[in-house]
This record gives sequence, structure tokens and C-alpha cells, in this order.
Amino acid sequence: MTAHITPFNHNNAGRNSAWSPASHRTKPAKQQPTYADPEALRQVEEKLSRMPPLVFSGEARRLKKKLAKVAAGEAFLFQGGDCAESFAEFSANHIRDTFRMIMQMAVVLTFGGGTPVVKIGRMAGQFSKPRSDDLEKRGDITLPSYRGDSVNGLDFTFEARLPNPERMMQMYYQSASTLNLLRALAQGGYADLHQVHDWNLHFVGNSLQGERYRTLADQIGESLGFMAACNITAETSAEIRETDFFTSHEALLLPYEEALTRVDDGTGAPYDLSAHMLWIGDRTRQIDGAHVEFMRGIANPIGLKCGPSLQADDLLRLIDILNPRNEPGRLTLITRMGAEKINTHLAPLLRAVRSAGRSVVWCSDPMHGNTHVATNGYKTRDFKAIVTEVCRFFDICRAEGVHPGGMHLEMTGQEVTECTGGASAVGVDNLAERYQTHCDPRLNATQALELAFVVADHLKNARKARELAA
Repeated sequence: MTAHITPFNHNNAGRNSAWSPASHRTKPAKQQPTYADPEALRQVEEKLSRMPPLVFSGEARRLKKKLAKVAAGEAFLFQGGDCAESFAEFSANHIRDTFRMIMQMAVVLTFGGGTPVVKIGRMAGQFSKPRSDDLEKRGDITLPSYRGDSVNGLDFTFEARLPNPERMMQMYYQSASTLNLLRALAQGGYADLHQVHDWNLHFVGNSLQGERYRTLADQIGESLGFMAACNITAETSAEIRETDFFTSHEALLLPYEEALTRVDDGTGAPYDLSAHMLWIGDRTRQIDGAHVEFMRGIANPIGLKCGPSLQADDLLRLIDILNPRNEPGRLTLITRMGAEKINTHLAPLLRAVRSAGRSVVWCSDPMHGNTHVATNGYKTRDFKAIVTEVCRFFDICRAEGVHPGGMHLEMTGQEVTECTGGASAVGVDNLAERYQTHCDPRLNATQALELAFVVADHLKNARKARELAA
């Protein structure tokens, strides 16, 4: 259980007496909105601080244990979901399709790679986005940039773009509803492996990936049949009918994260109970910044995005701040280099962290470093570049003697046309057909499943190499 404590009791902090959920306010904070009415913001923060937690500290500890196995090379992390959740597109079907897509890919990775998969959704809180510029100009009009539905609206009007703290309350309520459905899907029978054939979305049914998935599902069905003959069924084994599914988002909007921080009754440790896992973005990882200050004190498993500008010495300093006890499963390093830069920038980081004896999970985000603007003006990502970065991530990790522990994707269960290439053959001219993202382009279900097969092959080859070595 968790306790709601306001104000925070420093005597119960347990991790660092100089830290509190509000100590980030003494540090420079990037990517934060400017609210016109500070009193309205204060009232929303106070209201959020009285709301029930969205997740439980015991769940976050369970995730940390699973990530410790990833760090030890005994499991694989798959983290995926929308670039940015929205209020307008909120529906049970949207949540179900994203959950189903993650489960579908996890089955491919588990069965193809022969390794347990830790499943984390970019869901139930991914409403805020960092922006390159504070302002957006169209013609003669300049307005605040869209920072996600938790801050302001997408429409290019003064009213929509004005940051509104009340949006944090809507984010909270929508996240609570999303978590409620996710728990039902994960524990209520929808994730039963016997339903593996039903997880195919209709628009991958006739694709090459759909056919490969059906073949894989048939093999799983034969295995389940054998297990049933041994009296191992959904009725006798929870592992067959249920799954652990965790949530995560970028801890960008600090007033929201601070308000949802609670002290665990049993351990006295503070947890940010807006999600099981939070991460620091590449734009907000300043060593003396507010986001690092906030994240160093919470007991959740956390992530750190590592872009090509990150130097090895700075990474080691960040690791010492964020994981001073070198706790396995505490810190996941999510690399986002780009296909053209990963060969130069990844190996020095791997080498430095390994030489320093730091326990981390290494995870590839092949999306953010491969974004460009197409000739027709649409922001897009090329599937070939995404695959290239993932494959190079695996190859470089193995060359450095490091476990390639995970993959982090912006993807959707919808049939969108936002990334070009892949077996779905989305071209630049197709982008306008179903370009639905509110921010960055996402892989559609066909592309995501195709990538899962690529990664499964890498995991399978690594398993064979370990077996030969043994």
C-alpha cells in the first residue's frame, strides 16, 4: 500500500535527506510551460496531491526486479506506444489495439528469441512532449508551441495554445481510465496465449508479416496443446492466461509528477505513482537541471534518453546521480543516436559504463534519431533507417560485450501512414492518407510487426551463440 503525505516528510525520505518532491524547484527547468495564472496552477497541484495514486509502489518494485533480469542478460525489454496520447482520440478500442499490438510483438520476441519479455506501454500518462522551439510561427502569427494535450491544444489559435493547468486533471482522469482497462486486458483473460490467433489486427491479415505471425501462432498452439496434455492449462497456470503489463511516460511536466509522488508505508521510500516507470528526455538531462534533481529521489525504475551529443564522462556522472547504489533494474539507458551516428557514438558509452562496473539496461530507441521532413512537408521516419539502427545497436553491443537489453518504439495499433517503407510499402505520396499523429510519426502495426521479426532473429542468434559457447 501507499500513503498520501502532504507536505512531504523529509524524515521519511530514506534516500537523500536533501531531496524532496519539490527540491527540483530550486534548479533550472527546461521544457516547462509558462502559465498565465500561478494561482490556478497551485490549485490544480493541490487537488492532484489529494487524488489516489494511479499505480502502486509494489508494482514499481516488481518491474524493477524484472528489469534487473534484463540488466543481467536474462530477459528483454519491449517498450512501446503512442508518441503522445491525446484527449480527442481516447477510446477503449484505441487502448485495446495498442495493448494487442504490444502483446503481439512480445509473443514474436519471446517465442522467436527464446527469452522472457518485459512489457511496458508508453500509455496512461504520455501526454507531454518537448519541443525544439517555445514558439510556432505561421505567416504573421506567432503562438506558443503545442506541448501535448496535458499543456495546451493542437489548434493554432490563441485560446488553444494558452497553457492551461486544468488539462493536468483531464490527463489524470484519462490515465486512470486507461490503467483500469489495461489491468482488465492483462489479467482478465484477453492476454491468454490461447487467443494468440485473435491478436492479429485485420489489416495485417494478408501481409507477409501476418502470414509469418500465423505460422508462429500455430507453433505456439501446438506447444500449448502439449502442455495441456501435461495438465498445464489456463486454469492451472496464471502465466498462460495473464501477463504483467506496466506503464511509463516521460517525466516532463514536473508539477504533475511532483503532485503524484507518495511515500510507501512499508519502505518509507518516495515513489512517483503516476506510472511504474518514468524517463528523462534527451533535452532535459542536464546534470544540474530540475528533471535530474526530481528523478534522482524517486524509487521507481527510471530511464535516461541518450542522444549523440552525450559524452561518456557526463553519462557516468548522471549514472552516479541517478543510481548511486548501482542497483540492478533501477536505470535503463535508452539510446537514440540515428542510423548514421550510432556507429560513432554508441561504443564509447558502452565501453565507459562497462569499465566503470555500472549495472544498467541498454535499450534502443531507433525512432527519434531518424526523423526528417519529406519533400511534401510531412515529418516522417524511414523504416529502413529504423531497422538499420536496431541492427547496429545489437551488433555494437555484442562487440563490446554488453547485453542489448531492449527496444523502445513509437508505434500504434492503427493503420496509419506516418513512417515510409517496410512491407506495407508506405511512400511519401501516401503520407497524407492517414497521417494522424499529434507530434511525431509512428510505426503502423505492419511495420512494427516486421521489426519484431527482425529483432527476434537477433535474439535467436544471440541465444545460439551462448549455447555454442556453453
